[in-house]
Amino acid sequence: MRAHAGSVPNRYNAAVFKDLRERLSIACGIFTVVLLIGTCGYVFIEGWSAFDALYMTVITVATIGYGEVHPLSNAGRAFTIFLIFGGLGAVGYAFSSITAFIVEGELNDVLRRRRMKAKISALKEHYIVCGGGNTGRTIMEELFKTGRPFVGLELDAAKRALLEERGWLVLQGDALRDEMLSEAGIERAHGLFCALADDRDNSFVAVSARGLNPRLRIVSRLHDPSIREKLLRSGADAAVSPGHIGGMRMASEMVRPATVGFLDSMLREHSGGAYRFEDVAIPAGSPLIGKSLQEAKGSGPETALIVAVKGPAGYETNPSLERCIAPGESIVALGSMEQVRSLRARIKA
Repeated sequence: MRAHAGSVPNRYNAAVFKDLRERLSIACGIFTVVLLIGTCGYVFIEGWSAFDALYMTVITVATIGYGEVHPLSNAGRAFTIFLIFGGLGAVGYAFSSITAFIVEGELNDVLRRRRMKAKISALKEHYIVCGGGNTGRTIMEELFKTGRPFVGLELDAAKRALLEERGWLVLQGDALRDEMLSEAGIERAHGLFCALADDRDNSFVAVSARGLNPRLRIVSRLHDPSIREKLLRSGADAAVSPGHIGGMRMASEMVRPATVGFLDSMLREHSGGAYRFEDVAIPAGSPLIGKSLQEAKGSGPETALIVAVKGPAGYETNPSLERCIAPGESIVALGSMEQVRSLRARIKA
């Protein structure tokens, strides 16, 4: 199992602010040394009081241009020249250090992370995608297309930046760490995708996530089919093998190209939105319990197609629209996201 990396946003923010504090401390230290040297210099060279010497040092370093506190000797004027150069150097270092901090984007990155954290804190019943590789990116794309809120977790900074460019909420950090899962709002999440490159990492994330949120639905990527049962015992509700799915897809492309083409066409964008097969659960308090599927479906051509109903006995495909709805069942519907939302609204009204 790969080692836990320390790129956690809270630690990152602390390191950035520590760097800023160090730069400011160095600048303040240089100013203090210049003031001390200037004050002591005027006291010893000109014999002034400590306050007069400090005042002369301040107006000299600040290049304000006020008149001299007392007439200066040649030695005092020479000392003042060196003091001016020292003050300008201190001011230049302070401004260049702070400007570099801002220009390098570190401060902007901290502010961006804080804004993102605020948005994530407001999410409820969202999804968490662990891993921003090809599988994780495809999952995020599907969640985005279907209007479902989600948070991505990606350890690699370059991959995280590419995902964030799409306007998605993506945290940079190790999904194997409980604090990263908590940062993504796992206690309030509806589901979690384990899309990491290693089965052991996915298993570890599933165990951690199940402990943090027992009601969470967890779907994991599976590389080695022989450990499917172990992955399910570790806390995952389902395990999906990209290799198996890819093989099935290739076979389907060969033997049933028209069917595959039809399914692909549903996944593409249309003027009415992407078409999907969707689950629509029947809650216990639905006003349509005991009513027919026709009443739930609604009237008109622009309604979702009811493909099947899942009940205690399993799936009933192509059900009669006169069939009555029972609590705890789920309708499998086909339609645009707007049609499916309309169906859900009628059932949950």
